[in-house]
Parts: sequence; structure tokens; C-alpha cells
Amino acid sequence: MNCKEAEKMIPAFLVKQLNNRDLNEFLMHLEDCPECMEELTIQYLVMIGTSLIEEGKSFNLRKALNDLLSDAWKTVQKWKLLVFASYIVELITFVIMAIILIVVIFV
Repeated sequence: MNCKEAEKMIPAFLVKQLNNRDLNEFLMHLEDCPECMEELTIQYLVMIGTSLIEEGKSFNLRKALNDLLSDAWKTVQKWKLLVFASYIVELITFVIMAIILIVVIFV
């Protein structure tokens, strides 16, 4: 993923509308790109922080953004675990079907 692609995803990320695959790529890009992380921070402040400030609420920008990123990483980890589990179930199903087929043919 390049910076242009990542920057286009920021609004969708902030409203939690990225699919798991895009979310994973987006987060991985952010880890290696301080420029995109800075852009995310700015857009987060504009989108979320401005409304909170207008309502008279105070907030810790860094903590709020870190919490959002942490939740996103948890989502990606759960998705990866589910994908892995589905592969395992598929493999087990294949093995069982192969055993049944062998039993039917040779018994």
C-alpha cells in the first residue's frame, strides 16, 4: 500500500468502515509511515476532536487515537484467527472426506 491509498482510507477507518483485509494493510502501512500517521492524527482531530471541543468536552488526543488503533489491531487479530480456524476446519473436513471415500472404496 502506498501513501495515497492509505490517505484515502483514513475517513473510512475513522468511521470503522474498512473491511478486515484493508484494515490490516492500512494498519501495517501506518506502522512504517510517520507521514500517514500524522495525517491520520490530523484527520482524527478534525473529525472527532472538533465536535468534542465544540461540546465543551476535553479529551486526550494521543490516548483516544491510540485506543482506536489498538481496537483496530484487535479486530485484525480476531479476523486472522478466524481465517486460520476456517482453514483448519476445511483441512479436517477434507481429511474426513478422504477417509470416508477410502473406506467406501476399499471396504
